[in-house]
Amino acid sequence: MWGRGRGRERERENLKNLLYIYPQSLNFANRQGSARNITVKVQFMYGEDPSNAMPVIFGKSSCSEFSKEAYTAVVYHNRSPDFHEEIKVKLPATLTDHHHLLFTFYHVSCQQKQNTPLETPVGYTWIPMLQNGRLKTGQFCLPVSLEKPPQAYSVLSPEVPLPGMKWVDNHKGVFNVEVVAVSSIHTQDPYLDKFFALVNALDEHMFPVRIGDMRIMENNLENELKSSISALNSSQLEPVVRFLHLLLDKLILLVVRPPVIAGQIVNLGQASFEAMASIINRLHKNLEGNHDQHGRNSLLSSYIYYVFRLPNTYPNSPSPGPGGLGGSVHYATMARSAVRPASLNLNRSRSLSNSNPDISGTPTSPDDEVRSIIGSKGLDRSNSWVNTGGPKAVPWGSNPSPSAESTQAMDRSCNRMSSHTETSSFLQTLTGRLPTKKGKEDELEKLSLLLFHEELALQWVVCSGSVRESALQQAWFFFELMVKSMVHHLYFNDKLDAPRKSRFPERFMDDIAALVSTIASDIVSRFQKDTEMVERLNTSLAFFLNDLLSVMDRGFVFSLIKTCYKQVSSKLYSLPNPSVLVSLRLDFLRIVCSHEHYVTLNLPCSLLTPPASPSPSVSSATSQSSGFSTNVQDQKIANMFELSVPFRQQHYLAGLVLTELAVILDPDAEGLFGLHKKVINMVHNLLSSHDSDPRYSDPQTKARVAMLYLPLIGIIMETVPQLYDFTETHNQRGRPICIAPDDYESESGSMISQTVAMAIAGTSVPQLTRPGSFLLTSSSGRQHTTFSAESSRSLLICLLWVLKNADETVLQKWFTDLSVLQLNRLLDLLYLCVSCFEYKGKKVFERMNSLTFKKSKDMRAKLEEAILGSIGARQEMVRRSRGQLERSPSGSAFGSQENLRWRKDMTHWRQNTEKLDKSRAEIEHEALIDGNLATEANLIILDTLEIVVQTVSVTESKESILGGVLKVLLHSMACNQSAVYLQHCFATQRALVSKFPELLFEEETEQCADLCLRLLRHCSSSIGTIRSHASASLYLLMRQNFEIGNNFARVKMQVTMSLSSLVGTSQNFNEEFLRRSLKTILTYAEEDLELRETTFPDQVQDLVFNLHMILSDTVKMKEHQEDPEMLIDLMYRIAKGYQTSPDLRLTWLQNMAGKHSERSNHAEAAQCLVHSAALVAEYLSMLEDRKYLPVGCVTFQNISSNVLEESAVSDDVVSPDEEGICSGKYFTESGLVGLLEQAAASFSMAGMYEAVNEVYKVLIPIHEANRDAKKLSTIHGKLQEAFSKIVHQDGKRMFGTYFRVGFYGTKFGDLDEQEFVYKEPAITKLAEISHRLEGFYGERFGEDVVEVIKDSNPVDKCKLGPNKAYIQITYVEPYFDTYEMKDRITYFDKNYNLRRFMYCTPFTLDGRAHGDLHEQFKRKTILTTSHAFPYIKTRVNVTHKEEIILTPIEVAIEDMQKKTQELAFATHQDPADPKMLQMVLQGSVGTTVNQGPLEVAQVFLSEIPSDPKLFRHHNKLRLCFKDFTKRCEDALRKNKSLIGPDQKEYQRELERNYHRLKEALQPLINRKIPQLYKAVLPVTCHRDSFSRMSLRKMDL
Repeated sequence: MWGRGRGRERERENLKNLLYIYPQSLNFANRQGSARNITVKVQFMYGEDPSNAMPVIFGKSSCSEFSKEAYTAVVYHNRSPDFHEEIKVKLPATLTDHHHLLFTFYHVSCQQKQNTPLETPVGYTWIPMLQNGRLKTGQFCLPVSLEKPPQAYSVLSPEVPLPGMKWVDNHKGVFNVEVVAVSSIHTQDPYLDKFFALVNALDEHMFPVRIGDMRIMENNLENELKSSISALNSSQLEPVVRFLHLLLDKLILLVVRPPVIAGQIVNLGQASFEAMASIINRLHKNLEGNHDQHGRNSLLSSYIYYVFRLPNTYPNSPSPGPGGLGGSVHYATMARSAVRPASLNLNRSRSLSNSNPDISGTPTSPDDEVRSIIGSKGLDRSNSWVNTGGPKAVPWGSNPSPSAESTQAMDRSCNRMSSHTETSSFLQTLTGRLPTKKGKEDELEKLSLLLFHEELALQWVVCSGSVRESALQQAWFFFELMVKSMVHHLYFNDKLDAPRKSRFPERFMDDIAALVSTIASDIVSRFQKDTEMVERLNTSLAFFLNDLLSVMDRGFVFSLIKTCYKQVSSKLYSLPNPSVLVSLRLDFLRIVCSHEHYVTLNLPCSLLTPPASPSPSVSSATSQSSGFSTNVQDQKIANMFELSVPFRQQHYLAGLVLTELAVILDPDAEGLFGLHKKVINMVHNLLSSHDSDPRYSDPQTKARVAMLYLPLIGIIMETVPQLYDFTETHNQRGRPICIAPDDYESESGSMISQTVAMAIAGTSVPQLTRPGSFLLTSSSGRQHTTFSAESSRSLLICLLWVLKNADETVLQKWFTDLSVLQLNRLLDLLYLCVSCFEYKGKKVFERMNSLTFKKSKDMRAKLEEAILGSIGARQEMVRRSRGQLERSPSGSAFGSQENLRWRKDMTHWRQNTEKLDKSRAEIEHEALIDGNLATEANLIILDTLEIVVQTVSVTESKESILGGVLKVLLHSMACNQSAVYLQHCFATQRALVSKFPELLFEEETEQCADLCLRLLRHCSSSIGTIRSHASASLYLLMRQNFEIGNNFARVKMQVTMSLSSLVGTSQNFNEEFLRRSLKTILTYAEEDLELRETTFPDQVQDLVFNLHMILSDTVKMKEHQEDPEMLIDLMYRIAKGYQTSPDLRLTWLQNMAGKHSERSNHAEAAQCLVHSAALVAEYLSMLEDRKYLPVGCVTFQNISSNVLEESAVSDDVVSPDEEGICSGKYFTESGLVGLLEQAAASFSMAGMYEAVNEVYKVLIPIHEANRDAKKLSTIHGKLQEAFSKIVHQDGKRMFGTYFRVGFYGTKFGDLDEQEFVYKEPAITKLAEISHRLEGFYGERFGEDVVEVIKDSNPVDKCKLGPNKAYIQITYVEPYFDTYEMKDRITYFDKNYNLRRFMYCTPFTLDGRAHGDLHEQFKRKTILTTSHAFPYIKTRVNVTHKEEIILTPIEVAIEDMQKKTQELAFATHQDPADPKMLQMVLQGSVGTTVNQGPLEVAQVFLSEIPSDPKLFRHHNKLRLCFKDFTKRCEDALRKNKSLIGPDQKEYQRELERNYHRLKEALQPLINRKIPQLYKAVLPVTCHRDSFSRMSLRKMDL
């Protein structure tokens, strides 16, 4: 109790009494005679005789330990030498007036002559050691005598001119010497000396007292004593520190035993208290480095702990301290005055309770007493707490000021003395052991003394001004002194076993109450100004009340706590930002509640008495006798779970703690957000201490302790919307909220809101309207501030602790009272707990460890930056001011301190004890603890779920609750769990399904699907026990479903879907273990005697067979895990296999969408989702005829032409009405909307904003029909965004690059001779895809086996090696017929819904690829794919191939048309691009390339062809050239308008080249073929479009 935060080691004071002599200089310049080689002999004498030298001078290392004399070194030929010696002397303990230092000066001869001594004395001087009873030290300049000093010289100073003596230099000071004492006996301070001398004189009764030159007579003693006490403040700090313990002992003695001077009792209490306060404050300020973590000076705390004891407690020794002030008869023996000043109203009626001023009569038991103390008036705190002599209460005033207190108490300060008998033995209670009381009765001395604690309390109450301020600054010291005094008093008077009410007089209790009240008002009024001081004062007060709970009447102490609360409350109402004051109150409460008998003080409802305390305090025995309260029967269950008046009366401290929690966590509480962590930690620490306390290890006792915290469940239920969402890591949707946010407001009633006022400790609370009602605050109407993950976790741990230890029957009764809404809220909380305590694994701890290490390195770098000055003060200031704006109010009591650069009290050097890098063993240990916690938490959740099920199984509203229970259960199955937990979890799940089969198969169909998925996942577990449990659960699920309707179509469907989903998504899925589990299920079915005659075994067999098939496909998928195209093909094939089973097809389409999203193929993912939506729409249109819903796939064909494959028109399509068909969550209107929204998001990510518009065209009518303005507003916002992006990104959009890939060779298996069109990301080069495929297949088959065919010519299989794998890759472009180009205008149009692609291959008839113009042919290959791009796959099979062969003249026409188009584009480009235009012009008319167009014209237009079939081509080319020259002219004109003066010459050059080209082309262009311009003849023959020279070859 006394050693809080302090070391227990006893400080050993060494006795020191040393003198250091430093001879400095001598001036014999004016001395007659020979005195040059001078040395000084120093002796410590106790008399004048030369033999009186004392052997007290410390010898040098080679000499004896002590010697009688010491010499200085001889200074050669110097009449004024300087000395540098230090002479150390051990001072005798007792000095007299004859003790002195004798200095003898010698001349030392260098050459010894006969009859001449070696040393000749040349002078003498001395220093008397005592002067007026004080040690004489300091700097001296002494005269030197030429002769030996006369008799009795030692009592005089050498400065005194002795008659008949000769002195050097006319008695002037010629010898400088310094004397320094290091002594624990001599104070060397005049003020301390005077004080100790006066006190000693009082003790010895020796008058008059001589102090220095003063003689103090007895009649003057009182004034001198008072002035010496007040003058103590002027003394030097060093001697005060050295003699602190003695000084405090003497001051305390003066308080306790007022001396009798001249027959008058002198009350020195006030003077002594003032001196103590001043000295202690001075020590605190000047010895800052000497404080412990609570800011207490170690000198003072060691005084209280080891030294302080009440006077007269040593047997046969009246002395209270080392100085020896005894219990002399000269002290007053006088009782306290029986008459009290009327102003204090303290003459109480005898019928009042000693412990509580508000209660008339004596309560019969501790329970009644505490209950009546806390709530005798329904916690109406407006009543006063001090009564008059009658039963009627007179208000004391809600906020007593110190001045009021002091005036009321001033009258009694002179005549208050205690008359209590002290025993004569010494107490070491507080150091851990009690002294024995040998012969106590014999040695009992009936000495009347004032009791120190009573006087201290009185003086503190009545003091004012600077004294009061000093006392407040160091309140801890006086509080601890008072408590130790109280305990000593109880022990030595055998009162430890006395009833608490009679231990202390009422006057003392009044003083304590007044003191606490004024200190509380100080805290309240000064917390904004003197933050640090108020924080210390608050802590000291709390520790004081904590200590009082051990020694005083508990009811009285509770009333003090109530007083403090009342003071704070009245202030809180007027504060705009109460967080600082609430934080102080939290600290106060935390300290008070850390009492070892906290639980007993709360009177838990029980008959049992707790076992003995493991660390008994003085009060252990008596605190047990307060007992545990017994009236559990008459309490309503609701009152036990709410912060109701009965609860707070019965369990006072727990009520305060929980109320504090409720108020701070209340989302409406302004400005308290920063205190969340603090208040949660307080509750968490309390529960931790209960849990580890061996006194409460018995489950029944623990249940009683948990009962103190039952309202915690309700408080945490209130905070659900504010808790950190741990579920986000599991899925995107976050935690399931069982209750719609709008429903939260439907419940009326209040739990927290009405108690807010009470909690801030003010007026009484009206009785709550309905048991078990909570204010379920709306989560939609207000933006909640979310707690941090750490705070949420601590809060949930507290919840689980209470749920674990609370009495099951009590919980069950309470759950019965709760509404559906509240029970669902509780289930949400449990759902959150599952996610919060999920086992993360060792890897997470290792990752966290590396992050911490990184963080510490970052911090070090920042520190170096700050120290080396790279962050200037200005930047630092700006940064901090920004930080302040961003950060929420801090949890610190004084606002955010983390933005402060420097704080004096935080800069003491502290060794950094954090180990930055944890060892592997530590990480494994942490992981083990985390695993154990996860299992424990989940088992508690499971127990609670079972209680909930037992409670609601008999109620009408069980369906919604059971659905919530199942949701939590399934969520826990989905998380990482231990085998121990899973076994219990499966057992609970089986029980739930067998009890309520209709729950799964009729209401919670979605849950059924989830359950199947979870069970299948655990069927593939590597742990045998989990597999066997999961198999049993799955089998019983099928059986249950079959028993309901002789068919288990639903489970069959869900299991198949679940397996498909599991196979498609799970990475660590073990196929072998799952096959074993399926075999187990089959065995169950075969051996089930009850159902052997039914179709059940066959149906199970079919199902298992089907599952095996899916698994086989899975094996293939695993083989191709690294080949994304093949993997998607397999998934596509599986999905196609489920064409008749909509649910499963949907599952696989979603699996494919997931895979595409992983690889950032957003367009393909969007297509999968559109297909899914089309599939849902098909079946929805069969189920429900709603005009606003899409008719089926047809509605979606604007999005993609491929969607029609989802049409449900084949004969074997199942009806959606069948059991188990279309039962998934997507086959609903909201499911369809969800799929379309996801599709729109994916299209948006792919940059296909036009498709986003098409998707929303389907969505908008649905939302319009539902009048959902919010959704419509969102959609139109997104549409605006999409169209804006189309405008902004014009000319910058890129969708994909296409390649034809052919596979040749038996190595490829199914792929042999297959041709595909691959869609690759935009700007993929041919080399990239070639490298990727070559690398991938090279790794698979061997690099030497795979070969890439470099050209694009048709592949001849005969020429290929049989053991090689050939890949042919060609870049292809989308191909459109002329009629299509009218519709495909934008870049998007030309890159969406693509089915035809083209590539060109140049060749000559003799086999070469390239030749002269007249022999250059070109092959155009047009490929048609089975589906349009983008599709649900990135590669699509080529189903049709068409080749067009162009003759040389047709090749020339195509080239000229291309050139002309380039010119036209460059000319009409807006805005104009001069560089582009000049490049194209240069290529058309530049001198170097004139041969290009001109050569083409000369080759093909110089002569009219002989073959009439070529007439049209000839004419077409001629017209092309005509157009070409026209475009060149336009381009030149345009360029002229764009160029500057520097390019005029370049323009003229281009024009010259153009004119040359035009002249050369003129005759060729103007030559017409006459045959083409004949009159049109009637057609006589059948027109054959294939009879032209242009060869067409069809190839399928």
